[in-house]
Amino acid sequence: MPLGQIVLRLLLSSVLGAAIGLEREMHKRAAGFRTHILVCIGSTLFMLTSVDVALTYSHVGDTDPSRIAAGVVTGIGFLGAGAIIRYGESIKGLTTAASVWVVAAIGLSVGAGMYVAAVLTTVIVFVILLLSRLSEQFESGKSRLTQRFRGNHEDETIEGE
Repeated sequence: MPLGQIVLRLLLSSVLGAAIGLEREMHKRAAGFRTHILVCIGSTLFMLTSVDVALTYSHVGDTDPSRIAAGVVTGIGFLGAGAIIRYGESIKGLTTAASVWVVAAIGLSVGAGMYVAAVLTTVIVFVILLLSRLSEQFESGKSRLTQRFRGNHEDETIEGE
């Protein structure tokens, strides 16, 4: 593969990983800007290596470039599991774990030269994270408004929304 292609793919994956990582960083999540960039670039490099190995050693016999990609998916699963924390009855970090997982997929796509799929996925993920954040803020604001108007008068509870 020409050097220009390698540079393009690594730079594109860093930009796409940064876009999702920036959203996570702005909301002070465990896996943020740097983590998402590194996962995306690492996945791209694994795919580039996989493709190169398949091309270089195709004369030896059957080579399967998907084996390295499958290993990335497994490894990212362990990384994502580290982002998930249980707090009593609730679980925190699932969205962060999922974002790390999808960033790895984006990196693999870039490494395979599937630029349109990688960019579209990044845009979709960013919009989903943004909309879910807005939804959480809306729900949180509704909850605070209900609590603000709640008051007790002897045995009677008054609620307003």
